[in-house]
Amino acid sequence: MCQSVFVYSDSLLDYKFNAVHPFNPLRIQLTLDLLGESGSLNEKDIVQPQIFQEDVLALIHDSSYIEAVKKASLPGADLERAKLFGLGTEDTPIFTGMHQAALNIVSGTLTCCDLVMSGKADHALNLSGGLHHGVRNSGSGFCVYNDVAIAIQYLKDNYHAKVLYIDTDAHHGDGVQWSFYDDPDVCTFSIHETGRYLFPGTGEIEERGIGKGYGFTFNLPVDAFTEDESWLDIFSKSVAELAAFFHPDILVTQHGVDGHFYDPLTHLCLSMKTYEQMPKILHRLAHRYTGGKWIAVGGGGYDHFRVVPRAWSLLWHEMSGFCRSQASLPEAFLEKWQGKTDVTMPKEWLDPVHRYPDIPRREEITRKNTLNLRKTLQPVYKFL
Repeated sequence: MCQSVFVYSDSLLDYKFNAVHPFNPLRIQLTLDLLGESGSLNEKDIVQPQIFQEDVLALIHDSSYIEAVKKASLPGADLERAKLFGLGTEDTPIFTGMHQAALNIVSGTLTCCDLVMSGKADHALNLSGGLHHGVRNSGSGFCVYNDVAIAIQYLKDNYHAKVLYIDTDAHHGDGVQWSFYDDPDVCTFSIHETGRYLFPGTGEIEERGIGKGYGFTFNLPVDAFTEDESWLDIFSKSVAELAAFFHPDILVTQHGVDGHFYDPLTHLCLSMKTYEQMPKILHRLAHRYTGGKWIAVGGGGYDHFRVVPRAWSLLWHEMSGFCRSQASLPEAFLEKWQGKTDVTMPKEWLDPVHRYPDIPRREEITRKNTLNLRKTLQPVYKFL
């Protein structure tokens, strides 16, 4: 039986911009409660993050940016200077203690790295992580420090690992891509809603890397209103081909769940079926290609009550081997949280079929996504 660990401490809840910002640690609290009430997360599964010093941030971020974050984290910070570094914006506002809160998240993901690579765990999960938009000298898109990119560089430097990074957030994983755009030892793959109408506006098929890293960056943009069947078809085929092509030492996956049809910030039509099946696909890949070495992090997801707790719980169920016997969510969970939201919380783990109106362009969307799959994988076929 695989050993899976859930990296968590209350310090990971400190990454909170303000009370109305969509990126809210309430998502993690809801997920923890659902896991606890369903009996799928126990004290023995939880590992406290190690304390890493801030020098690990320099694995990806410039010293000038780190200093800017530290200054912006103090009361009365200079907002105009912060904006030079992508901070203090509507998307990524500053807040007191921001530097330490973001460093805590980095520490959580690095703890996952050491647990898996030391053999103390096969799989490790840090749901507070997945801040994939941060770049070397700037914050962006709710992300201050890019814990995923730092972790990948840490795996390379300390364990000489070849890393396959798979990003399933509805938004393109741009910060991780650019961090390793010239690196042949890191293969990045992002499947996301096309950037034509969605932040950050990147992630085109033609973005394939530069220099020695050319041919190790892969993007699969999908059309708005894509549904489960099309998404799962192209996702399963693409990750299978990429793993066979790259032969990684470890799998690092980002699990933004903002592609769900309830999500207020994107235009995809995925249901909980997709968020149940993707971890299964990735789990099989890990055991086939990396000896089970698998690190997973959270990411986007902005329907806090109806989507994120179920989707992230399903991820942990798969990683930990928990067998869910009930179709319904625990009554105690629903009773605790229903009074704290204006939306009607779902009572079952999976969504009923056809919860949204028929998509008029379904066949056209499916054809376009399939065509994009072929274009994305075209460079791989000559190696297989």
